[in-house]
Amino acid sequence: MTAILPSKPPRRTAPPDGASGVLLAVLVLLLLLGGAALIGWLLSGLTASVLPKAPPYLILIYALAALLLAMPLTARLVPWITNWYYLFPALVFLAAFTVLPIIMTVNYAFTNYSGQNSGNPDSAVRADARLSPDRRTVTLAEIPEGGTLQTYLKCTSPTCAGDPLVLLEEDAASPLRAQITSVQGRTVTLAAPVPQGFALSSVTRLNRYDYVGLANFREIFAKASSALWPVFVWTVVFAFSTVVLNALAGLILGILLYNKRLKGRNIYRTLLFLPWAIPAVISVQMWAALLNQQFGIVNKTLGLLGFAAVPWLIDPLWAKISVLLVNLWLGFPYMMTATISALGTINDDLYEAASIDGASRWQQITNITLPLLRQSFTPILLSSFAFNFNNFTVIYLLTAGGPGGPGGPPVQGHDSTAGATDLLINWGYNNAFGAAGGQNYALASAVALIIFFLTLGISLVNFRAAGIFEEARR
Repeated sequence: MTAILPSKPPRRTAPPDGASGVLLAVLVLLLLLGGAALIGWLLSGLTASVLPKAPPYLILIYALAALLLAMPLTARLVPWITNWYYLFPALVFLAAFTVLPIIMTVNYAFTNYSGQNSGNPDSAVRADARLSPDRRTVTLAEIPEGGTLQTYLKCTSPTCAGDPLVLLEEDAASPLRAQITSVQGRTVTLAAPVPQGFALSSVTRLNRYDYVGLANFREIFAKASSALWPVFVWTVVFAFSTVVLNALAGLILGILLYNKRLKGRNIYRTLLFLPWAIPAVISVQMWAALLNQQFGIVNKTLGLLGFAAVPWLIDPLWAKISVLLVNLWLGFPYMMTATISALGTINDDLYEAASIDGASRWQQITNITLPLLRQSFTPILLSSFAFNFNNFTVIYLLTAGGPGGPGGPPVQGHDSTAGATDLLINWGYNNAFGAAGGQNYALASAVALIIFFLTLGISLVNFRAAGIFEEARR
């Protein structure tokens, strides 16, 4: 009698079904990508320690090579994963352009990252230096800015132990960061010898940034009355007013141009569609020239009619009105097109039956057209509100750099980085890149997080008020 050993069950080659299968496949791919990235990072660090002039893009080459080697090995262990390899490009782009920026923004919001604390070598305060024969001691010719070496290097301890020192060659093309063991006078002792082949010419300090906890958020809310709340209120007013004005204009024009008895309606549609077809970069700058107080054609036309010149982009109130009018010019064609498309889904028999019953044209609009358009327009209006809540383009192009500075004319009592027409997103940009903001990237990241939670809260309120959640449950 022969014993029959149980055979191993065949490995599953078909991908798992359902949402759990998709999540499992994405998890395997993410682990594969993460492992390849980790290997690339370790190998590039090892290469940089041996060859200081090695190019930074080696991490990509190492990671790609590790991924190509790991893919067939993973396929042997999990045969069905080959059916999901097509997701690799999507996951890479998602990680590079969505996940990574989000992680960096959240990280910077809790630091003091800025133009002065950038984590890069300070090229403005270099000091000539020479190496000792054992390549572990660096002696500075003189200490820049006066004072002690500890002050110059911004050490975190009196001995500077563990702090970095940036070593530079003559061309300063490939800075080398070394760890300090101790300092004495103008002499710095390093934790490890400088690699052979590195010709030291000068040294400098590292403008480090540190974690400061909730300091940025405390600063924002400490000056809430002069920046956060005024800008937030105007952001809500701008988004709501834009949606109402654009929706009304688009709705009226769409209903008028949908009339099949209107002669030349295709010509009218084409002409009214042009503001949407022209790039906003061009049309907004055109409006900035038209609304110029001294040379703009709008004020010149008003002068011919006997009216005084209007400070469209100089006075805070008129600047806000100008922004709303220009955004109406940019946005109504979209609402008009959406209205015409939605009207095409309404059965003409309803209007014929209403006409037979004696209903007027206005009664047909109020009792048939508008109720049936509500379902189509609700998601459009909600998405339009969310878009205009962060509508950076029109504010920046129309009022940034004007007589009042970035974001339109300044407002008495407001923060210097918050102009009259600035939305929250523009205020964050001014802090990050504007001259008045001092390139405070950490504060801008904190503003971005606040914008995210405000936008999320307003969107949830809008969805609940519009009954989106109830429809989804059905």
